[in-house]
Amino acid sequence: MSETVLVTGGAGYIGSHTCKELNKAGYFPVVYDHLSTGYAEFVKWGPLEIGDILDTERLIQVIIKYTPAAIIHLAGSAYVGESVIHPSLYYRNNVQGTLSVLQAMKSTGIRNIVLSSSCAVYGIPSEPFIKESHPQVPVNPYGRTKSIIEHMLHDFAYAYGIKAVSLRYFNAAGADPDGEIGEQHDPETHLIPLLLDVAAGRRSHLDIYGDDYPSEDGTCVRDYVHVSDLANAHVKAMDKILNGGSYAPCYNLGNGQGYSVLQIVRAAERVTRKKIAVRLAPRRIGDPPRLVCDSSLAQSELEWIPQYCSLEVMLEHAWKWHQKRYSLLGISAQVPPE
Repeated sequence: MSETVLVTGGAGYIGSHTCKELNKAGYFPVVYDHLSTGYAEFVKWGPLEIGDILDTERLIQVIIKYTPAAIIHLAGSAYVGESVIHPSLYYRNNVQGTLSVLQAMKSTGIRNIVLSSSCAVYGIPSEPFIKESHPQVPVNPYGRTKSIIEHMLHDFAYAYGIKAVSLRYFNAAGADPDGEIGEQHDPETHLIPLLLDVAAGRRSHLDIYGDDYPSEDGTCVRDYVHVSDLANAHVKAMDKILNGGSYAPCYNLGNGQGYSVLQIVRAAERVTRKKIAVRLAPRRIGDPPRLVCDSSLAQSELEWIPQYCSLEVMLEHAWKWHQKRYSLLGISAQVPPE
């Protein structure tokens, strides 16, 4: 019988792709999600258990029911801008929520966890390519919650023998190459689906937050990594801890290539063959000017090699999903009133 993995937040964007990859690798993914930002229709490779990570007793019930070998913890709040406006929500959902997961693990004897962390733990980098050893000086509440959670894992690993791996994502992009699932948020705040909305005629323009950053064209620079490659990294991390991994390591996940917002816009215009109108807006608080990854440690220790490194391929997969999504919803390409 295949080993069971409990995936908190498994009905979301990265979580659903991770469940598909776990299934392909022979694991049995059980999704634990309260569907506030996830979608039941994205749960295709195992059962869905509806619940909140803050409900420790519910978590314990589900763990006892399925006796998973490990937990992949993706549930939580993940919008930088929102974290600045509503920090209490982020400390509750992310820090208190993760403590609830760890307490449920401690109570049931589960000793293996893979954490969804973030490059936001680094803050404004002092190096062009960020390594795991870079100081953690987060500049927004979201990044601070992820940093706190990583320290919690270290403490639980030392005190209770929990084996943990933290995966520090850079910017997830793209969609399942088979078109089964993809990126879908309500409201949408991520760059690529927003600009694809403009290309599809669903929005009149894309807001660009700041054009005075120290980049070639003045817009922020980010490292984009395909969501299926991120999903594969979870399987690699799962294999590591189930086969005697080391003490609470952290790994960066990215492609090592930075793209500015305007470069993404121009690439999307090439892929969609549509003109994408943009509008300049003020900088957002908490946005570092550049975040680009050095993922050599993950490549070496996890044997993780991204398969979809091309920006155009990421955009092609995202565009394919974007069109399918609106077709399934029966929504025509019509710009809504502002």
